[in-house]
Amino acid sequence: MNPSASGWISKLLNTIKNNDSLEQSSTSAFYLALRESGFIYGNNVAIVQDLLDKKDFSSEEICKINLLLAFHFSYKKLNGSDHFTDSVIEFYTKIEEYKTSYFSELLGEKKSDGLLEKIIHKRVLIDNNLISKSFNYFITNALLYIDVLAYKHYLKTNTITTSYIKNLESSIETIVLSVLSAKKSKSEYDTSLIRLFEQSLRYQTKHNISYNEAISFINSELETQYILDIACMATWTDASIDTKEHDFLNQLGADLQLEQKTINEAKNSISLFYNTYKEQIVLLGSKNIVKTFYDNSSNMVSKLISRNSKRLLKELTESKELMLLISQSTIRDLSDEEQKKVQSQLLDIFKSIPSLAIFMLPGGALLLPLVIKFIPKLLPSAFDDNRIEED
Repeated sequence: MNPSASGWISKLLNTIKNNDSLEQSSTSAFYLALRESGFIYGNNVAIVQDLLDKKDFSSEEICKINLLLAFHFSYKKLNGSDHFTDSVIEFYTKIEEYKTSYFSELLGEKKSDGLLEKIIHKRVLIDNNLISKSFNYFITNALLYIDVLAYKHYLKTNTITTSYIKNLESSIETIVLSVLSAKKSKSEYDTSLIRLFEQSLRYQTKHNISYNEAISFINSELETQYILDIACMATWTDASIDTKEHDFLNQLGADLQLEQKTINEAKNSISLFYNTYKEQIVLLGSKNIVKTFYDNSSNMVSKLISRNSKRLLKELTESKELMLLISQSTIRDLSDEEQKKVQSQLLDIFKSIPSLAIFMLPGGALLLPLVIKFIPKLLPSAFDDNRIEED
């Protein structure tokens, strides 16, 4: 089986159809297996439950397999029919109207395993020449389990609403920010990541939700476990969990009504995973995880802006309000309403420039503050009277 070639979903489903271990697993046991494989952490090092030999699969290929298996497990637990492929395609079709589209051009095709392969490929990764591995792992793939939770909700209710996904993602953001804020000492990269999250809600709201609101939106056992694991992952930006972070995670677990044993297992799991696979995971090499993300993202945005400077300048010139707001951002803080205008108008521009498709991905808005940092260099000097020219 080759997850990078057409036909892999049919082959995979045929391979596992007589495997009783998958269907006999409890929901909690399967989740823990997903966590052990690295899927929950966005760093896939093994195929869930070792259902297949990972051979020479890349981490992205393993991720595609694990995502498909997670969908399939949910489907089999909640639906006995044989229309799995159609069900997942219908799910993605439904949520398209609630989020920025990055594979909408596919959804006019006839439902088939081939169409689902294209959707999963688009969901897991885009052109590797345009995106750093750090961004792909740390932002996009670490949030893939949200799709699985939303799909389970869709199967149970036969519908999916804006509020469900919005509340779940807002809860994750608030709790991750709370984790980072709990650090004894923050590096400039921790501060940068906090700022990026604060400006980058996937679904824009007028105000960030509070910690108590975030807790109230988490209802199911899987949601609570996932939130705790994401929080534990956030503590590992400096490859250790300090005393204040331990205290925060213990309080978070208690607020989520989890037993101390479950909380300790989550903390031990992240430690074991990263210590075991630190040589295999790009983000956990010699550099700090957030430093790698921030540096690579900054370099990537700079390169994208440079490569598309002529087209981008033309588009910006035609949007006088956006140019004015960006120039103003160099000398003062923009209001919340102005920031949302800049974000919305930039995303509209990026839709027309294929090379900037990265910003259409879930989490892509995290890079917009970096974009604004580089764009003033494109604008006429009259828009930035205080700029000092670099030698």
